[in-house]
Amino acid sequence: MFHAGTMLVAMATDVALGWPDRLHARIGHPVVWIGRIISALDERWNRGSAAERRRAGVAALLVTVLAAALPAALLQSLLPGGLLGAVLTGLLAWPLVALRSMHEHVEAVAVPLDAGDLPGARRAVSMIVGRDPSQLDGTGVARAALESLAENSSDGIVAPLFWGVLLGLPGIAAYKAINTLDSMIGHRTPRHEAFGWASARTDDWVNLIPARLTGVLFAFASGRPRRALAVMRRDARAHRSPNAGWPEAAMAGALGVRLSGPRIYGDRVSAEPWLNAGAPDPGPADLRQGLALYRRGMVLLAALFLLVAVA
Repeated sequence: MFHAGTMLVAMATDVALGWPDRLHARIGHPVVWIGRIISALDERWNRGSAAERRRAGVAALLVTVLAAALPAALLQSLLPGGLLGAVLTGLLAWPLVALRSMHEHVEAVAVPLDAGDLPGARRAVSMIVGRDPSQLDGTGVARAALESLAENSSDGIVAPLFWGVLLGLPGIAAYKAINTLDSMIGHRTPRHEAFGWASARTDDWVNLIPARLTGVLFAFASGRPRRALAVMRRDARAHRSPNAGWPEAAMAGALGVRLSGPRIYGDRVSAEPWLNAGAPDPGPADLRQGLALYRRGMVLLAALFLLVAVA
């Protein structure tokens, strides 16, 4: 109950302030600090045979998670209880929540897309997706932005808050370390297939419940829970990711559009299955509706935490 209150403080602070540019310029950001640890371990330990790389990757996972969680646990142990402790803990958790920045990044795509500025929309969407945006038309840009909004709502917001509610400041810090490991070394490339294997699998495990929770939040926030839940149950497991399909399928069902499908990464085409196949492609208006759905979903999440806090 105490941790639910602290996560509400973190959510409210992030919505109000984001992570100010002046603060970023002065001290950086905790995720950047974690990234520096990962980069150093990758450079020094990612060598040798596949078996040696795999063992080194397990060690890198443990070192990075402990480097994030232990200081957080120490800080939490030094804070008082009660309302003051909840506020202070929430302020420390604030940088690890991305409510405002998620909305701003997708809004930056929606504005030029509404104005018919396809090059501007492509530039904006390139900041939040890994695929090549130069080949995307307006529909492709809207689809990519909605998919990023759905997936990142789970692993950028719901998941860290979920682990924060369960385990407090060490829980949210450990989750962000795992998620950052996955984003940096959890790729099936010749360099990282063995070294990043443990990080990628751990990220899958810690996102199992949050991804499904995010889908349920979108479904009930949509006002059409039956349709959204039906699409989520039917299509989520067809996604290439064991977790991203749940919020993406729920959003597709909630908005009445199709998502996922074939996309271009570098010089190859990835033939992904459609989520909510048979529905129309999304357009600028659907991206706006997706942002509204995101806002309602996050309000619903805050209401859930409030119920837990006062139970």
